[in-house]
Amino acid sequence: MFSDEPVEVALRWQSRGAPRLHIVDLDGAAEGKLRNQEIIEELASVMLIPIQVGGGIRQPGVVERLLKAGVDRVILGTAAVENPALVEEACRKFSESVIVGIDTREGLVSTRGWQHDTRISGVELAKSMVRFGVRRFIHTDISRGSTLTEPNFTAIAELVDAIEVPLVAAGGVSSLLHLKMLSKLGVEGAIVGKALYTGDIDLKQAMESV
Repeated sequence: MFSDEPVEVALRWQSRGAPRLHIVDLDGAAEGKLRNQEIIEELASVMLIPIQVGGGIRQPGVVERLLKAGVDRVILGTAAVENPALVEEACRKFSESVIVGIDTREGLVSTRGWQHDTRISGVELAKSMVRFGVRRFIHTDISRGSTLTEPNFTAIAELVDAIEVPLVAAGGVSSLLHLKMLSKLGVEGAIVGKALYTGDIDLKQAMESV
């Protein structure tokens, strides 16, 4: 189901019962500015389920424009490290419509489309962002992304224990068992990508199992 037609693919997942669509502008993440805004806004206009968007969102005006276009949640990643004041302002204005994405490699945060490694731990960043008003996080273990291995359960458990706000897990989710284990750890949800396209996870079964 890999396709050059994102709207068609999104509508297909919606018709199969997906409760939410997770979109990442990979070009934008690498370049530092949203590069596929027109497609994202088109998706927001046609989808009946909520969508959340991340990748290269580092300006306050872009956050507001996306939300006005119909995007339900905006994900800030690099901005959380490089411009925490932007995150604080966005949280103050848009509350739970703002998520901070924490992408880690061996426990340390990576930014700018995973091209820049910092010396900040995922837990350290999460705690600081809670103080700035962040009410939800997405954690991605970079080494597990698109690998069809398994999530980094240890890192996820550490984050769940460290913060008292909802956490969504991503990276390596490739079986129904993984989803059940994540649920027991206390995460709010999980992002499933490649495993849906390869058939390792059936969406209907996933929705019924957790």
